Amino acid sequence: MKHIHFLIGLILAIFMAGCQGTAVRVDSLKVEMQENPQGVSTSTPRFSWQITSNQPDLQQESYQIQVAGSEQDLEKGNNLLWDSGIVADDESILIPYTGETLSPREVYYWRVKVTTNQGETAWSKINHWSMALPDIAGWQAKWIGENALSNPGETDKGNTRLAARYLRKPFDSKQKVKRAVLYISGQGAYEAYINGKRVSDDVLAPTVSWYPEKVYYNVYDVTSLIQRDSNLLGVKLGNCRYFGMRESPTQVFGFPRLLAQLEIEYNDGSTDVIVSDESWKVTSRGPIIANNEFDGEEYDARMELPGWDKINYDDTTWKQVDIMSAPGGTLTAQPNPNIRVQEELTPVAITKLTDGKFILDMGQNMVGWIKINRLKGEKDQPVTMRFAEILNPDGTLYMANLRSAKVTDIYTPSKDGDFSWEPSFVFHGFRFVEISGLDYQPELSDFTGRVIYDQMETTGQFETSDETINQIFKNAYWGIRGNYRGMPTDCPQRDERQGWLGDRATGCFGEAFVFNNALLYSKWLQDIEDSQSPEGSISVVSPRYWTIFNDDVTWPAAYFYGAKMLWLQFGDTEPVKRHYPSMKRYLERIQQVSMQDYILTKDTYGDWCMPPESQELIHSKDPSRKTAGAVLSTTVYYSLLNLMTEFAKLTGNTKDIAGYQELASKIKEAYNARFFNTDSALYDNNTVTANILSLRLGLVPEGYEQKVFDNIVRKTEVDFNGHVSTGVLGIQHLMRGLTEQGNVDLAYRIATNRTYPSWGYMIEKGATTIWELWNGDTADPAMNSANHVMLLGDLLIWFYEDLAGIKNHPESTAYKKLLMEPKFPEGLSHVKASYKSVYGEIKSEWKKENGTFHWDITIPGNSSAIIRLPKELNVSTPTGKGIRNVTETENSIEIELGSGNYHLTGI
Repeated sequence: MKHIHFLIGLILAIFMAGCQGTAVRVDSLKVEMQENPQGVSTSTPRFSWQITSNQPDLQQESYQIQVAGSEQDLEKGNNLLWDSGIVADDESILIPYTGETLSPREVYYWRVKVTTNQGETAWSKINHWSMALPDIAGWQAKWIGENALSNPGETDKGNTRLAARYLRKPFDSKQKVKRAVLYISGQGAYEAYINGKRVSDDVLAPTVSWYPEKVYYNVYDVTSLIQRDSNLLGVKLGNCRYFGMRESPTQVFGFPRLLAQLEIEYNDGSTDVIVSDESWKVTSRGPIIANNEFDGEEYDARMELPGWDKINYDDTTWKQVDIMSAPGGTLTAQPNPNIRVQEELTPVAITKLTDGKFILDMGQNMVGWIKINRLKGEKDQPVTMRFAEILNPDGTLYMANLRSAKVTDIYTPSKDGDFSWEPSFVFHGFRFVEISGLDYQPELSDFTGRVIYDQMETTGQFETSDETINQIFKNAYWGIRGNYRGMPTDCPQRDERQGWLGDRATGCFGEAFVFNNALLYSKWLQDIEDSQSPEGSISVVSPRYWTIFNDDVTWPAAYFYGAKMLWLQFGDTEPVKRHYPSMKRYLERIQQVSMQDYILTKDTYGDWCMPPESQELIHSKDPSRKTAGAVLSTTVYYSLLNLMTEFAKLTGNTKDIAGYQELASKIKEAYNARFFNTDSALYDNNTVTANILSLRLGLVPEGYEQKVFDNIVRKTEVDFNGHVSTGVLGIQHLMRGLTEQGNVDLAYRIATNRTYPSWGYMIEKGATTIWELWNGDTADPAMNSANHVMLLGDLLIWFYEDLAGIKNHPESTAYKKLLMEPKFPEGLSHVKASYKSVYGEIKSEWKKENGTFHWDITIPGNSSAIIRLPKELNVSTPTGKGIRNVTETENSIEIELGSGNYHLTGI
């Protein structure tokens, strides 16, 4: 074996030695994980920042935060509301405000200065945030709307149908405006306009919630939209989740309603408040004659209201609004960003069918809608678009898997000639669009696919030398964001689209590498608590538009795992603290109704969607393939007790720890007595899921770990020919479990298989997202969603942590300290990954070619890493700036690195 020499940072160190001075700076300032947020509701907002330098090994030693009520005061250091003083601490994320009491509505300005081991920074740029209204006391506005079915064909029964509401309010602005802020909630969804201009690019706002417990409002600075003298505030109201998509099982909460309060402050200090009240007017006789999330949007241009959102429009035929009851839940400033159009696609092909219809192919299964850029229409002749993920063999749309969802948008022109249009209050999951009502073949440029999901940064990139893995990652990327809809959903296309917990129990960790989903998941955990029963049961669909209290364990575990993800990935401990009492109540409920002799007996869904013995089956009928429900529930409940021990330490509930540990010990003893065969070292009927859960969740008796693992390998290789045999529960642990026990090659084989069952098989069959079923093409396709992410399991975690080596050190959270120990499966020669952590961007790129090994690493400021490589590589002791320590163990060499860019070369 050739001797490996690591030339770490040597060139960098020489270059830096010649630089004049050190450029240390503070950037990426955030309040509550957002830059310059509007409407912060917490009285103790938290501050985060990143530090960078042109030299390696940058470490924060202290910080100083200042807050003032004006930018001028802050620049001069006058009238400070908070000066933290110099705080000797290396923490730079989520530092809580501890200054004077903050006032509702007000704007505050802040900056930070940091001392590092390379010197002191200048004051950062000044950022700001605004505070929300003071609960109910801050609202003068009333809920308003049209409280009736007013148009032909409308119904609140079965397949609900209702036209959009248009509401308007003229108002005067008496002098030059200093600041104007709109506080608004429209249920189900709204679009707000001032003087004909959209208030925001947000769509389908506000975010969904369990309305009897929580109703969210948004805050917008609209100063630039207010004009001198006469103005018009106009709002469109759509149905979305409030006027439900179905009467049952999806609830209809009531007719859409609006709450709006526009507060204007003038330069002389005087104020005006324009509120939703009896003085507004409303009509439902507008062009959006129907909108339903499942069924689509119908737009009749013959009923357009030109200029309705401007001051000079004649609204004498409009009605006075109805005063509506409040939705019921606590009115709260929305803590997470809304949905926006995040990308646009141009279709790749258009085909004419024999019946004169056209099929538009977007080339990618996407979520959003089609914008018509330009079409030629005929007066009174509807142009219809239907959406689907899959085509039939004859090229027509396959609709059966959409169930009762009609997924149809209709535009009726008011005259002959060109028109353009896009919907306001629906979305679709689709790759293909059937277009009818045209007497000519349109061009691809006539259409744009508008991709929507919750506004968030893409934080992860990943590619390798293996094209199967690359396509799986791309499919995962499209599937994950396609299922972010104010909550993580199971699917975006059929008559479901719900926040199923089981889909995200482990998946949330992998998703957090690719997207900055912290605020979405933090909000979703609140949905879960809001949906909890008084007895402590957790609805496995939350918000509970389908109320399902099974009192089992495996799906509700996502509540706990999601909180752990936010702590581990983002360093956010508040969700754990906020929901600890609720989680404890759930554990106690399960003990009462589901635990017998320390075995958890209740289970509803099993190892959902495990590959059956025949590709024509949806669910296996072979008992030897099925994992017992008690095995699933007991192993997962045991893991929740261990999690709660960690949470109890974090939250100061140390008195609870002994009880968790005692119960866990008894469960482990009872579980092994019932399900573990000490002679064969297998659990129950020896499914991979039963064994991998027992092993990874810590239930295997000491000394038997290797034997249990051998059973997993043997079962996978012999009985399943190196393919996956698990469903949604086993797949959460399979890839990491195989790798941790030393068989990364088998994990790699599973990841790169192109035959059934595998992620690669989906690709072979044309998938551009992840399927719900391993055999979605051969089992009843009507069951299969072509855009689910639950079967990803821990695959994305494995990509980043094991292939790229981007992993939290066991002593760390939020990647303050990394343990970079990439694995090198046979056949993989290149991995390139990046992840924008809360401290900055982490990069890892390694390559093996022509007998050499190269590894480029980037560690962000105020972070560090332990690099661990096998000793068998004969690693020479490296030197250079940023290298803090080098140690050798029996099997490896460990190198401690500070921040910076490093190039490692093996010869």
